[in-house]
Amino acid sequence: MSSLSTTNTNSVSDRYGRLLPGLLLSGVIAWGAIALGKLEWMQSHGMSALTLAIMLGIVLGNSVYGRLAPTCGAGVAFSKQTLLRLGIILYGFRLTFQDIGQVGLAGIAIDALVLASTFGLAMFLGTTVFKLERNSAILIGAGSSICGAAAVMATEPVVKGRSEDVTVAVSTVVVFGTIAIFLYPLLYRWNLGWQVLGATPTAFGVYIGSTVHEVAQVVAAGKSIGQEAANAAVIAKMVRVMMLAPFLVILSAVLARGKARAGSGDGNAAKLAIPWFAFIFIGVVAFNSLGVLPASMVATITDIDTALLAMAMAALGLTTHMSAIRRAGIKPLLLAGLLFCWLIAGGAAINHVVASLFA
Repeated sequence: MSSLSTTNTNSVSDRYGRLLPGLLLSGVIAWGAIALGKLEWMQSHGMSALTLAIMLGIVLGNSVYGRLAPTCGAGVAFSKQTLLRLGIILYGFRLTFQDIGQVGLAGIAIDALVLASTFGLAMFLGTTVFKLERNSAILIGAGSSICGAAAVMATEPVVKGRSEDVTVAVSTVVVFGTIAIFLYPLLYRWNLGWQVLGATPTAFGVYIGSTVHEVAQVVAAGKSIGQEAANAAVIAKMVRVMMLAPFLVILSAVLARGKARAGSGDGNAAKLAIPWFAFIFIGVVAFNSLGVLPASMVATITDIDTALLAMAMAALGLTTHMSAIRRAGIKPLLLAGLLFCWLIAGGAAINHVVASLFA
């Protein structure tokens, strides 16, 4: 009995021993990204810790990581998979159901229509016009239509995408989300004359939150207009983020149904890959909505969550080779560019029509 206990202890110790080097490497990169993300210049340009983590990871992944991979590979894979799911779950502590009440039915309808139309357009253009692989179109569509890099990373376990596909999708979020930070303040000034979205900063804030990719980019674009616009933008964005969970469940069901129709020889081909972490995410949002935990504890949890997601992003960057991104070519960028144009023009039309209907 003692021998068996010792064997089990050694097995657990060996397992965690294999994970430790990669976890430390991912953690160091995440720490550096978080520190850089706190700089005022980075914040004003919408460069979040997650964006910086993947950028640093790519740099190291295409330079020194090749020599470290045999030692760090297991821990890096753990960061990219398990820590990612935990990070998505804890992301729920940033949201409450009260957020929905603040934007009202109009805000919910706007977010839902922007999400559905953008993702549908991504699938049509990606697979029919640009002839991209379906997974690549799905990941780019998820990043553009919901919440940027976090949506891409959360969608990856459902579609089982390759690291290079995920990185390409995240890269498009970085490129066009950064452009949005500088473009939307100009659109606001033009809108004061055109009155397409109404003259109030709140109305334009909802437009920002419903159409800009990343949360950090939404904050940066909103604050450049004013605090009122920033507040409305963040609330609209949080409601859009909350739609990630039902999106993943629906996507999983559609993919499983497609495999069943295809009649694949794989006995598990039609199995519904239920993203359980998405359900837990909603449960966390519900718990956070009760206001049981003190604000200081919630702040600590969200800091931990940022670290976990940054580690996952760092791990993704470490396992991505620039040659794979080059092989992807210009088509993913063109697809993301067209989706960006739709978010600006189509998103404005959706905001205008829905706001008029609910007026």
